[in-house]
Order: sequence, then C-alpha cells, then structure tokens
Amino acid sequence: MHFGFSYIGLIMLAGLFIPNAFWTKNKPLGYDEYSKNENKILLLLERIGEISVTALSLIFSDLNINKIRPWSVWLLISMLLMLMYELYWIRYFKSEKTMKDFYSSFLGVPVAGATLPVAAFFCLSIYGKNIFLGIAAVILGIGHIGIHLSHRREAEAALKR
Repeated sequence: MHFGFSYIGLIMLAGLFIPNAFWTKNKPLGYDEYSKNENKILLLLERIGEISVTALSLIFSDLNINKIRPWSVWLLISMLLMLMYELYWIRYFKSEKTMKDFYSSFLGVPVAGATLPVAAFFCLSIYGKNIFLGIAAVILGIGHIGIHLSHRREAEAALKR
C-alpha cells in the first residue's frame, strides 16, 4: 500500500455523495420516523465506516489505474457496481419516492441503495489490495445495510397493519 491521492477513490466518492445530496430533498414519506428508531450500535458502525471509507479511498494511490492486468477485473466490478448504484438512484428519483421504492431491490440486489456502494468499495479494496479499506467497507456494510434492512422490515410491517 502506498500513500498518495486516489483519483479513482474521488470518482467513487462522487458517485456516492452526489445522489445522496439530491436525496436529502427527496426523502421518502415517513423516512424521518424510521430513522428515529435506528439501532445505536449499527448507527455507530455506519458512521465509523463512512468516515473510514471516505478517508481511505482518497489517501492510497494503489486504487488508481496503473496497468491493465487480470487483477483489474476487480476495478471493473467495482465500477459496474457503482454504475448500478447510479441507475438505482435514477429509478428512485423517477418513482413516487415511497419507503418501498427506497428500500427496493435493483437487478436482484436487495436494499440496493445500501448494498451496492458497500460492495463497490469492498471490490475497490480488493483491486487496491488494501486491507484497511476492506475492513472499513465491512464495518460500513454491517451498519449501513443493517439499518436499511431494519427500516425495510418496519416499513413492511406498517403496510401490513
């Protein structure tokens, strides 16, 4: 692992943060009620993961494209997962913006809004052979995906009432 700026990390983070900025003005109806009930441990893991993934994605130059080789397939997978994430957001922004829309699957990936970016950064960690980013992505995944699954269960239960 080599310290240095990662433009790939910056591109991936832009792909993550830009749709989320639009989401703040397009939250699903009732979202704030669900967020009040979040598990504090999952929330802590999510925050630790968010900070770690953001920092680690930017400070290791090994994440940049050096040579195209068979190992580069991990970067391709990472980018494809991020592209799927962007497509998920396009579908969400065109929807009625309900909790069901927000926690939906996309191309077979459950709770795609949480799962796809975590998987993308995990694959990026494999590409860059960066154990720290991999661990950070796992921590983020436990918190972020866990929270989203919990919200989805609550929303489904509310619909059944």
